[in-house]
Formats: sequence, C-alpha cells, structure tokens
Amino acid sequence: MTVDLEGQVATGGSADTQRPTSARTVDPRQHLAARARRRRKNIAKHTVVIALLSIWTVFALAPIVWIFLMSLKLPQDIVAYPPKFVFTPTLANYADVFTGPEFMTPFLNSLIVTVGSLLLTLVIGLPTAYALARFSFRGKENIAFGILSLRFAPELLIILPLYLVFQNVGLTDNYLGLILAYQLVTLPMLVWMLRSFIEDLPTELEEAVAVDGGTRWTAFRHVLFRLIAPGLGAALMLSFIWAWNSYTLPLVLSGRNTQVITTGIQQYISFQSIDWGPMAAATVVSMVPGILFALFALRWIVGGLTAGTVKG
Repeated sequence: MTVDLEGQVATGGSADTQRPTSARTVDPRQHLAARARRRRKNIAKHTVVIALLSIWTVFALAPIVWIFLMSLKLPQDIVAYPPKFVFTPTLANYADVFTGPEFMTPFLNSLIVTVGSLLLTLVIGLPTAYALARFSFRGKENIAFGILSLRFAPELLIILPLYLVFQNVGLTDNYLGLILAYQLVTLPMLVWMLRSFIEDLPTELEEAVAVDGGTRWTAFRHVLFRLIAPGLGAALMLSFIWAWNSYTLPLVLSGRNTQVITTGIQQYISFQSIDWGPMAAATVVSMVPGILFALFALRWIVGGLTAGTVKG
C-alpha cells in the first residue's frame, strides 16, 4: 500500500488544513470575550426588566401612598399647593373615623354582607362545581355557561330589574337581599375554579373509597376536599375582594340601615365641603380586611391559582 505524498503537497493540502473545523483548538480569549458579551447582554435585559417593573410598581402604588399620606395630614396640609411631603403627621383623622358612625356602621355592614355572601356561595357553589365535574346529564354545559354568563353581563344591565324584583318581595335595604345579590359576583368565580380542580383529580380516588365501603360523600369529605383546598382558598380570596369592593349593587339595593363601606365613604362629601382627611383615613382602613384575608390565604394562593390550569 503506497501513499502519494507528492500529490497531497501539490494540491496545497496538509495534515493540519484537512482537519475538521470542530477539531481545531478554540482560542481561550475568543471564548472569554463571547462569555463577556453574553453576560453584558443578560445584565442589560435584567436591567430593563427591573426598570420597567419598578416604574409599574410606582405607578400602581402611588395612589395608595398618596391617600395614606393624606390620612396623616391636617386639613391645611392636604389642600396646600405645592403639595407637602414633609409635614407633622397626625392621627386625628383616624380618631374621627373610629369614633363616628359615618364609617363604623357601613364597615360592620360590609363585614356582615361579605361574609354572609361567601358562606352562601360556599354552600351553593361547592356541590354545584362537584356535580358539573363528576356527573354527566343533559344540559350540563348549558348550566355551566349560564352560571359563567352572570359575570359577562354588566351590573348596570341587571340592576334595574333586580331592584324591581327585590322591591316587590321586600328585599331592598335588607342584609339577605344584598347577600343574594352578591351571588352574581362570587358564585361564578368559585364554581368555575373548583370545577377545574375537581376535573383534574382522578376518579380512581373515589373508586378506591367505594371499594373500601365508603360513600361518595365520604370520598369528597376525606379525600377530594383536602386536595381542592388550595383552589378553594384562592377562589374565596378573589370572591371576598370582589364582594368587598362591589359598588353598583349596594348603591341601588342598600339603604340607610344596610349601607356598605364602598357607598358609606361618600358621606364625607357634603354640599359645601369635602372632609379629605377622614375620607382618606376611611379608605385606608377599608383596605385592611382585604389585605388580611389575602395574607391569611397566601400559602394557598400560588398553588391554588396555578394548579388545575395545565392538564395532562
């Protein structure tokens, strides 16, 4: 066997030039330069993202911070121009809020109506979501869509006929009437979220309980309820916030005896003046229940809002 070395030299080829490109040795300086470029690019991206999030955070929290500062100012500091950011804080506005009936009565009414509506939603929505998820019957999807459509329709579209019905049956200016009306806000959210969670749970869990002699109620109480607890906590938290912040329904259906916080704050607006300080303090206090409820359900929110959204 012979090798034509002269032919190889004649064609300009050599052992080094014929090696594949991937086998060549990479220059360490080029590798470090490429890594430095990638690092600078990542730092630039992170900087832009952090800057955008910071701007959005300031935009979202600025009204809340402004109202909180107003609640600590004297009347002359509130209307001062240019605005005062350095002032002597006072708690007189909070004292007026907690000692006067303009705020405490609507605040207690809001607690009664919101908690009552959540309890009724839980009693109605939990078995409804289970039935829609586990049973097959005619018109199931129509019923589910009908419940969801309660959130599609604007409240202004249904408030007038609802008021006429409540007026005829004596439910205006009544706690029960507001609790029933709030189901338009809370029930669709809870039913559709829990239906998704229950559908994602395998039916073999209930079949295993049935093999051991348990009933469907036993399987739901001891097995399914614990598994859907994250979704239940998230749905109740969102329902609480929506019910607590509802404005149109109580504006029309409530009265002097059942006025809630969203409409009660308007009492600080009179014909001749506006009590900016007490109104700002009442606004700050009205945010506390929602924040406390969210903190209480915080460990359920992340798992509850993400679980059940991806099937498979």
